[in-house]
Amino acid sequence: MPTRADWIPASTAHPPLFAGVDLGGTNIKVGLVDDVGQTLAFHTEPTQVDAGPDDVCRRMGLAVHTVAGLAGVAPDTIARVGLGTPGPQDLKAGTIIKAGNLPRFDGYPVRDAVSRACGLPVSFANDATAAGYGEFWIGSAREFGSSVLLTLGTGVGGGIVIDGVPLEGAHSHGAECGHNLVDPSADARHCPCGQPGHLEAYCSATALKTRARDVLAAGATGSLARVVAGGAELTPILISREAAAGDPVALDLILDVARWLGIGIVTLMHTVDPDAVLLGGAMTFGGEGHPVGKAFIERIRAEVRSRTFPLLAERTAIRFARLGGDAGYVGAAGIARLEHQRLSRPGAP
Repeated sequence: MPTRADWIPASTAHPPLFAGVDLGGTNIKVGLVDDVGQTLAFHTEPTQVDAGPDDVCRRMGLAVHTVAGLAGVAPDTIARVGLGTPGPQDLKAGTIIKAGNLPRFDGYPVRDAVSRACGLPVSFANDATAAGYGEFWIGSAREFGSSVLLTLGTGVGGGIVIDGVPLEGAHSHGAECGHNLVDPSADARHCPCGQPGHLEAYCSATALKTRARDVLAAGATGSLARVVAGGAELTPILISREAAAGDPVALDLILDVARWLGIGIVTLMHTVDPDAVLLGGAMTFGGEGHPVGKAFIERIRAEVRSRTFPLLAERTAIRFARLGGDAGYVGAAGIARLEHQRLSRPGAP
């Protein structure tokens, strides 16, 4: 997360200013961002979902005022607020249809509640769409005209930007990349959504742990098996650590995730033909600078090369995302900026 040393002073900011709010099941993250994506201030606090949506939205609104105060600017200098939340959503209505880790938010008018709480207009987006736009705007895809972000964590999220515009879809379900079908076989693994064969069933942290348990239960040996038998919690971090130490079972588990990601990425490339595909979230195995992360992304690139057209394989960049946990609030602010620009044009509805 950005520290005060990373903030720019308001006197050097490029107005107008935008606040980005990233609502998660554990934490609320709020940043104040200028017109070129620089952060003036940042604030985070526990979501406390058990307090209920009214309280959470009240505190999100207050947090927008908090970042204004930290930056030394008046709240009314903020042109617009962007709000990213888990989905699926009804973006036009401003509601979360089914929030998963925010169950009390199902059907709740979160956009309008936050707008009332902060006294500012709010643009609403899926959290992965916001992260994808953040990476497009000032992150790993900033030199490109289009990009796809896959966020690898408990689930698999997606954010797609085409010609500078986030893809939302006719029914607010655009870029649900984790639910793309990659395995139509009768014995396909089941996604947490209940459907078989989805990308999330093969490439999430949950899927990796499930697959590892199955492999170990089938009698796999090696250092991963030994440390788990000794009581260590089976996590992607543990699997990555043992892979880096030379355990072939752990490395094979990670490369199996990479193979399925490659299959899913090919479908995305053939559908939207982006300039770049980015991999973000908590499960990137140390990134390009780590031996396991490098093996992971090289396996993805090899899978893509074997399954797509040579021109696409050559010209589509596949790389790790850069913004980490900042992508959500930066992208939410960026989406607010897009809406502000649209509404500022003469004759805009």
